[in-house]
Amino acid sequence: MQGKKKALGRGLSAILESPETDITSRDISGEYVVGAIAHLPLDKIEPNPFQPRTRFDEEELAELTLSIQAQGIIQPITVRKMGYDKYQLISGERRLKATRLAGLTEIPAFIRVANDEQMLELSLVENIQREELNPLEIAISFQRLLDECQLKQEELSQKVGKDRSTVANYIRLLKLPTEIQIAIRDEKITMGHARALISIEDVRTQIVILHRIMEKKLSVRQVEEIVRNLTPGKAITTSKEPAVLPGKFEKVRDSLKKKLSSNVEVKVYTKGDGTIIIPFRSDDDFDRIVAKL
Repeated sequence: MQGKKKALGRGLSAILESPETDITSRDISGEYVVGAIAHLPLDKIEPNPFQPRTRFDEEELAELTLSIQAQGIIQPITVRKMGYDKYQLISGERRLKATRLAGLTEIPAFIRVANDEQMLELSLVENIQREELNPLEIAISFQRLLDECQLKQEELSQKVGKDRSTVANYIRLLKLPTEIQIAIRDEKITMGHARALISIEDVRTQIVILHRIMEKKLSVRQVEEIVRNLTPGKAITTSKEPAVLPGKFEKVRDSLKKKLSSNVEVKVYTKGDGTIIIPFRSDDDFDRIVAKL
């Protein structure tokens, strides 16, 4: 077992070329030699349950489909054998999707042997090397490797070729509120923005700043400056430091609370901008508030 784990740390190409992961003798559904390519029916290939990617660019997928229709499959996918005439995808999901969209019935594939741990690592390493994962997908994949493969962060950093602090920063993203995680996934904010938000303990403050980032297109440096001035012990304040709420805003806040039957919060900053926060407890409560507005 130790030998296998060591092999897994050498990267994607080393794993695929390892004697431990090649079929080297007669296969139960035909004859395959090391490095040979078999043309497999698409309906015999199961999706990869360990695929870390959750979203695929529709435009890129369409372009690849047109390319396959015109030129065929240039790079074979990689699969593992699951039993008689049954295979499971290891890498190449985008090619497999595009091949189906192109109307083909077969696809060239390398056939390998891999256990679940190797499958997860293969999928993660391939996508990271190709820079096809967003930060949240990487974070989820790292956490799966830690949990399912029972690795320590130091071991994980060696396997994926990232230093330990980088791995830790990705995993910390999973502690952020769902709304921020979705913003990361949808590429509305960057990893740098997220790292700045992580250091804020109050969830409501995180969300308020998230909205400000998206509305005002704040840079990472601007967000870091805001966060620094929110940190206890700092004497310097910025234009974004909440000011004392003027009387007219208090009246409006109290009126909204009464009208909406909700705990409305109003914040005004020293440059005159501010926020109105209207929390809701459920989907029905949200619909109720929207109807009144």
